[in-house]
Amino acid sequence: MQPAPIAGPPRFSIVVPVRNEEGNIAPLVQDIEAACAAAGPFELVYVDDGSSDGTPAALRALQATRPWLRVVTHAQSCGQSAAVRSGVRAASGPIVVTLDGDGQNDPAFIPAMLTQIESAGPGAGLVQGQRVGRKDTGFKRFQSRIANRVRRAVLKDDTRDTGCGLKCFRREAYLALPYFDALHRFMPALVVREGYEVLHHDVRDRPRLTGVSNYGFFDRLWVGILDLAGVWWLIRRRRRVPQIVQEAR
Repeated sequence: MQPAPIAGPPRFSIVVPVRNEEGNIAPLVQDIEAACAAAGPFELVYVDDGSSDGTPAALRALQATRPWLRVVTHAQSCGQSAAVRSGVRAASGPIVVTLDGDGQNDPAFIPAMLTQIESAGPGAGLVQGQRVGRKDTGFKRFQSRIANRVRRAVLKDDTRDTGCGLKCFRREAYLALPYFDALHRFMPALVVREGYEVLHHDVRDRPRLTGVSNYGFFDRLWVGILDLAGVWWLIRRRRRVPQIVQEAR
């Protein structure tokens, strides 16, 4: 089933940051297509973060038959957070879904997460995916558990797994967040800081399709400790979210 052609703004946008993921492009696009075709008009925004392999050619080949596929290209690699931000800024849907480009995030969960945030109303800013049955190495899972425990103790964000790339959020909520490298790892706490509710959705983790990881080294706690301190400071400095009761004419 092919997604409907986009006529006007899409219901939602999907943003996928990639760097050197040539072998994963076509299979993941096909999975997204199958999972989201019935969810209404959508656009898929791939952000090529300075790839040096055949990723650009793979994306061009798919664009020839998929008018809803857009590509944003970084002249050089700027990191996953920057790639996500470029994609969200380019997106035209009011709700954005992000997922990693290696195929580990299963797009089959997107429709349910989309329904969850829409049903919760405008006060819900983020549905954070939380992985079950993770397919990473034992050492990486251990690092992630330690980092998540420390983050939850400091930020009290009530989120088990902020590192999951599968997220569904309101575009306006994301653009209100202070931008910094590794922002995507702290979104639940920062979305709450802006006055929005954070919801959670358990998602199945899959093995990487091909290749090796190009992102994700934040799981080593010592790399992210300064970011954690910075986010704690930002939350402490936010006193009250303005509530607009009447707009001047």
